[in-house]
Order: sequence, then structure tokens, then C-alpha cells
Amino acid sequence: MIQDIYPSIFKNEYQNRPYQEGDSILVFNEAGEVLVRNAMEHFGQESLLKKSDLPQMALTDHLEYLFAIDERSYYLLWKMDLLIPDGFSYRSIRELRDHCSGTEVFAIFTAYHLWKWYSDNQFCGKCGAGLTFDRRERALRCPKCGQVIYPRINPAVIVGVIKGDSILITRYRTGYAHNALIAGFTEIGETLEETVAREVMEETGIRVKNITYYKSQPWGMAQDILVGYFCEADGDEEIHMDADELKSAEWVKREDILLQPTSASLTNEMMKMFRDGMIRADEL
Repeated sequence: MIQDIYPSIFKNEYQNRPYQEGDSILVFNEAGEVLVRNAMEHFGQESLLKKSDLPQMALTDHLEYLFAIDERSYYLLWKMDLLIPDGFSYRSIRELRDHCSGTEVFAIFTAYHLWKWYSDNQFCGKCGAGLTFDRRERALRCPKCGQVIYPRINPAVIVGVIKGDSILITRYRTGYAHNALIAGFTEIGETLEETVAREVMEETGIRVKNITYYKSQPWGMAQDILVGYFCEADGDEEIHMDADELKSAEWVKREDILLQPTSASLTNEMMKMFRDGMIRADEL
């Protein structure tokens, strides 16, 4: 999955520290595309901007610390007009996810999550004043009324619904075009397990039992924390698909499962685990 960067270590604690030679700089445009080096076939540490790529620019007041991976820190270049350096161009994070892998792709995913939060929270929702970066923790602070805003993380479930040696495979009505599992966001006052049961019922009309936690995944491109569950169909197994949400929904045998084209997602790993016999209904 995209966060599996071992032996590298992701360090998300906030630090108020200056840029050091060799650290990476991330720049996003208004469309959420990231500025990277054009040579996509060798995507890695050298694919991201460094201060040496912008020798004529005074960056000190425009760099915001994001996180570190191993000993390399990552910074967001914030609110600054930028001439694109030679050899660089803007790419969507979806394109990078589909064509590249490794530590830097995970860094871009996570940086996008923070950039999106900063972009969406430039003014205080309580008094309307402009927000400032807090220098003690990862937060935005209102200098007028004192309100503190922390990064938003949206909880969502990914659900593998099992019926014997088959699993419920779906395709979304719009957006992602490949095979998927039932998915949905947790609502107010709801447990994750209740989200599982509700989303499966709403999208396919199937009741479930033996809801069992599998694994979680940060998914920065949607500001989500994805929580994976397997469960069994309970009773009537006939699918009543919500055509507003899904293009297709069907029971698929293990040996007939078609995986997604990349291994980045929790969804793909869950489908693969079931396909390969590592998840069985009688073990839930």
C-alpha cells in the first residue's frame, strides 16, 4: 500500500525548524497538482524541488514544515508566485499514484492532505479573521478570537462482504473506473461497525454479520483515514444496487477477481487477500 515505505520511517510530529540543504519542497497549484521533475521513469528523492532549484528566490518566510521521512524534511512552499524551473512541471497526484511508487509518492499524498487543509482554512469560521500558522503544534490559530483549528481527517470504511468463496465487487458510478469494494464515510454519532452495516445496506441491500477489522490506511488525496473490514452476508444475498452510487455490484469467485492496476490502495490489498485464500468466511 502507499504508506508501506519500510525501511524508511515517517515522522509526522510537528517541528518549528528551518530548511536544511537537501530537504524537499512541495508546491501545489490551484488545481492541487504538484510540481515535480519531468523525468517520471526514475521518480524518487531528486524528483522534488530543493532550494538549489530556486536560487534567486527568498523562501524563508514562505516555507512551512510538514513532516520528515528518515532524516529528510519536507516543506510546503506557501502563497508565493513561482516561475516553474527548467525541467519541472505540474502533475496530478492521481497520475503519480498510477505511474510511480515509493517514499516520495507517499510524501506527496501526505503533503497534499496538509496543503488542502491549509487552503480550505485561511479564515476563522468563528470571527472571520485571517488565520496564522501555530509555531508550537500543527494547527492554525486565529489571532483575534484565539480559535485553534487542527487538520481535518475524514474516517471512511472499506468493506469486503463475503458469501462463501465469493466477494462483493463493485464499480463506482463516477470517478475511479476499476474494481472496488463497498466504501463510505462515517456519519455523526456512528461507530465504524455501524458504518459498515449501513453502507452495505444502502448500496446493495444486503445485511451483514461477523464484522471484523482488517487494517487501516491514510489516504491523503481525499483527506481520509480508511478503515478496512471483512464481514459475511447475512440472510438474503440478492443484490439491490443503488444505481446513483454504483455502476455495477456482483458476487465474484476468488479465482475470477480482477485486481486494480496498482497496489497502492487498501481496497486492492483486501481483494488480493481474499483472492489468495488468506481471508475466509469461517475465520471471521
